[in-house]
Amino acid sequence: MENNIIIKRGDKKLIRAWVMYDWSNSVFQLTIATAIFPLYYNEVTRHGNDFIVSFFGYNIINTVLYSWSIAFACLLVAILSPLLSSIADYTGRRKAFMKIFTYLGALACSGLFFFDAHTIEWGIICFTLGTIGYGGSLVFYNSFLPVIAEPDDQDRISANGYSMGYLGGVALLILNLIVLFFPSFFGISEPALAARISFLTVCIWWIGFSQITFSKLPKYTFGNKKPGVNPLTGGYQEFRNVFKCIIKIRLLSIYLVGYFFMIMGVLSVMYMAASFGEKEMKLKVDVLIPVILLIQLVGMFGAWFFSKLSKKIGNLKSLIISLICWVFICVGAYMMTDVIGFICVAFCVGIVMGGTQSLARSTYSKMIPETKDHTSYFSFYDVMEKLATVGGLFSFGFIEMLTGNMRSSILAVIVFFIIALFFLILTIVVQKKSADGNQNV
Repeated sequence: MENNIIIKRGDKKLIRAWVMYDWSNSVFQLTIATAIFPLYYNEVTRHGNDFIVSFFGYNIINTVLYSWSIAFACLLVAILSPLLSSIADYTGRRKAFMKIFTYLGALACSGLFFFDAHTIEWGIICFTLGTIGYGGSLVFYNSFLPVIAEPDDQDRISANGYSMGYLGGVALLILNLIVLFFPSFFGISEPALAARISFLTVCIWWIGFSQITFSKLPKYTFGNKKPGVNPLTGGYQEFRNVFKCIIKIRLLSIYLVGYFFMIMGVLSVMYMAASFGEKEMKLKVDVLIPVILLIQLVGMFGAWFFSKLSKKIGNLKSLIISLICWVFICVGAYMMTDVIGFICVAFCVGIVMGGTQSLARSTYSKMIPETKDHTSYFSFYDVMEKLATVGGLFSFGFIEMLTGNMRSSILAVIVFFIIALFFLILTIVVQKKSADGNQNV
């Protein structure tokens, strides 16, 4: 087996194939995590004004169960990914792990076809497994960025990935909405069946288009396997080595703390926006779905805009601007009372969301040292993201459980963004005072 493969950075065909994975997997984020599934879930788990559901004999608020299931999935990925990614770096098989998580997530989406009011436990299990597959695949997908792209191109390529993701997600969502809004045209008698069919299309789209990516990405990358050493123990040692390196890089460590709180806020907004609009604002599907589409379309522009902005003022300053925008957005969300306010807030979320996620990924890619252990380094990035998701969504659900409404949870999100803002400013201060890290960020 050939472990060490020469990969030419800047290969256009390879980069296009890598970007296509955003096109393929973002349908999970939009159709399952953001748009159709949350609204379908709310519909089948409520009885009038009663939002309590029974989950394996325990009574819990439906949206709390929803947010905590995502938190559990992300916690599990956070626990597994450091070891798995270290093994991937050790053996060079990062694409194999990426495939496993992709197929797990996609097949779990197909299982949601059988989810209804009588199978709450099954639906939550499939949704949780889908979230694990989605999040786990991104660990290995993101780790290819510094392998295939030159440092100066990583902002642009990362932004292209997010833009393609938004476009792909919107394309499938529009097809599903046609079926959802006009079921009789397709011979479907019940709207619920149209929603469940959309979950099947996510599986087909995700697996189908990911083959473009898998056909071009190298089978082995930078394997560090030594004869006579077990991959598990070798992988664990790889993990320890990377952890020690990150701790020593002060600039990177401070940035990761800021990133943690930033993503706590961003993903809390992303995952709970539809549920908030339906439950707190009393908005109907015919309003919520177009607004979600608006967020995705504007998000493509946002990713491009912040990519251009970063070339002029740098990544960290651009991220700070996005965080300031997030604070004002959340204040507006807490105060909004009508549909117009919801649409205005959603428009602003779309612009900032794409830019924040895209720049956060490429900034980290620039900060890590020259290494062959890209997957292990990106596992830390992913662990921070998953733990942030756990903290953000658990807090969101816990505050709703205590107060009885979701609006109060927005206050916690504001705090997350303010803390992130402090640490990113501190990152710039440290960068100016030392040569620790890449001065181009």
